[in-house]
Amino acid sequence: MSVFNNIANFNGARPVIDPDDAVMLLIDHQSGLFQTINDMPMPKLRAHAGALASMATLCKMPVITTASVPQGPNGPLIPEIHENAPHAKYVARRGEINAWDNPDFVAAVKETGRKTLIIAGTITSVCMAFPAISAVHEGYKVFAVIDASGTYSKMAQEITLARVVQAGVVPMDTAAIASELQKTWHRDDALQW
Repeated sequence: MSVFNNIANFNGARPVIDPDDAVMLLIDHQSGLFQTINDMPMPKLRAHAGALASMATLCKMPVITTASVPQGPNGPLIPEIHENAPHAKYVARRGEINAWDNPDFVAAVKETGRKTLIIAGTITSVCMAFPAISAVHEGYKVFAVIDASGTYSKMAQEITLARVVQAGVVPMDTAAIASELQKTWHRDDALQW
């Protein structure tokens, strides 16, 4: 029996990202929420979220963004995301905390026709974890980018990691995502990575 049988929706296959089957979901990377982050330096979180948007652009991968009450204390999305992924589709939510509870958000994901999701969100324990777990339940292969998702404390991050792994989500970091998407230095755009 393969050790990969415990990872949801991979059917025993290696849990690697196929860029042609993946969509990048960048959830609630908002200026106000960033003020509550204590598990990593805010500039690093901001850089990682922006880097994911750039990677998706290099791979010609769909990007879907959303924000939780952006006109309130959570604030607007950080501009780097749409600057680095001008093709990104923004989906407005109507107050749903779990982005996956918003029918327009789920419809946008389904419209891509892709079954592999790369998810990052602030706050990790809510904005990343809730939709990641929901998507696994609906049959998606889900990779969570932990260092492009921020939360209140290191303890909250550790608890969330345990929870999402038990649900079948594959945790990764930004550098691993970049390497897996890039695949080789022998490519015309290698210097952009």
